[in-house]
Amino acid sequence: MIKSQHTKNKMHNARYLKIFLFVSFVFALSLSTFDFMISTSFAQVMQSSHYSLQSDSLNFGGGNSTSTNYVQESTFGEVATGFSSSTNYVMGAGYQQMTVVVLSLVPPSPVVMSPAIGGVTGGTSNGSTTFIVTTDDPAGYTSTIQASSSPALVNTSSTTIAFQDYVPGGAAPDYSFSIVATSSAFAFSPQGTDADQRYKNNLSTCNTGTNSTAATCWDGLSTSPKTIADRASNNTPAGTLTTLYFRAASGASNIMVNGTYIATTTLTILPL
Repeated sequence: MIKSQHTKNKMHNARYLKIFLFVSFVFALSLSTFDFMISTSFAQVMQSSHYSLQSDSLNFGGGNSTSTNYVQESTFGEVATGFSSSTNYVMGAGYQQMTVVVLSLVPPSPVVMSPAIGGVTGGTSNGSTTFIVTTDDPAGYTSTIQASSSPALVNTSSTTIAFQDYVPGGAAPDYSFSIVATSSAFAFSPQGTDADQRYKNNLSTCNTGTNSTAATCWDGLSTSPKTIADRASNNTPAGTLTTLYFRAASGASNIMVNGTYIATTTLTILPL
């Protein structure tokens, strides 16, 4: 640990000092249920330019009943409700016969950043991982990432020793990663077909255009959730892969304490 100018001089001669970086994940997969009805003279999907009612029913009563822990929705007066099945199909007839929407996640693996960064000389370390979301929800899904601490990438010996969270130069992520020589930073970039518009680009600027380019549109993690991928339709059966890129850098005039640095993040998948 650097405590004085004398220690600093010693570290300049100890070129072998390294910083090892690691990104781990906690997973949160939130499932919900939805109901779907075949349009008939009694029920149909009603919509406007901004909204749609996926399911409705013709009945004479119903509503929500609540307690401290539960909400119950009831419907009175429907006919021919219930489940019917055959060898290949299952039908849930009636407004309350919920059909469970499939929302599955192939989670990302922990990331070991490479190469190790010199505590004195500085450098850049990179890593990446992927996750796949599959859903048959016609409204799609959204996924967020959230850091467990601020800054996110901290030394295992002391949380006060850390790489600073990357701060883009403007409201949008930076198309290219950049830091000054006297600083350090830890950034991430989600890329793929479902990457949120904030991380799409026009080959020079982020949050505009439709391109999803590897290792571009760099952003900083936060203890508040940040939306990283979403879609407004189903993607069964193949699902959609999103790649998470991570980058840590220490400038040539910045000295970091030797050791192992870990960032723990939570990836949450929600239906829309």
